Amino acid sequence: MSDRTATIDRKTGETDIRLTLDLEGTGEGERTTGVGFFDHMLDLLARHGRLDLTVDARGDLETGAHHTVEDVGICIGQALDRALGDRRGIFRYGSATVPMDEARASCAIDISGRAFVAWEVSLPPGAIGNFDHELAEEFFRAVAGNARMALHLTVEAGTNVHHIVEALFKAFARALRAAVAIDPTETGVPSTKGTLTA
Repeated sequence: MSDRTATIDRKTGETDIRLTLDLEGTGEGERTTGVGFFDHMLDLLARHGRLDLTVDARGDLETGAHHTVEDVGICIGQALDRALGDRRGIFRYGSATVPMDEARASCAIDISGRAFVAWEVSLPPGAIGNFDHELAEEFFRAVAGNARMALHLTVEAGTNVHHIVEALFKAFARALRAAVAIDPTETGVPSTKGTLTA
């Protein structure tokens, strides 16, 4: 493992989560949340983001998947924040547009030290398995808030919600991969104010 790693343990009355993250990964690890479609999306995030990511989450799924999905997002955001440290030497910005059959989604990221989400996505009510469509937004808001990043997500085309959400996760993964990558020409923190952590 690299030194750009983090382990998060989070236990509440609703969820019990252990998560490990390595930014210098290849997609290794296992993702087990009890929410099958969400596990698949986390697999995509790890593979296309080149992150080694292990997630073991136990949540109150009898009330729905909301707490599990949101709390895993919190943990991923905290892990990103911790693994990035002072952000020295990173590219900071990343963007990607990803097609998934008829769907197309775009993501732009600024690891700015400030949390912001622009969600230009319209999903109909419904669920994929036990993953309510609205949980996609909850996940990305939790990640961005805890990673302290500006995150813009846009759906440009699509009719199949499975394809749309998959395109969103893949676009996020690709943009994140670019933003956290080490820039060999950057000797300090990529900011005129000298910090990306406050």
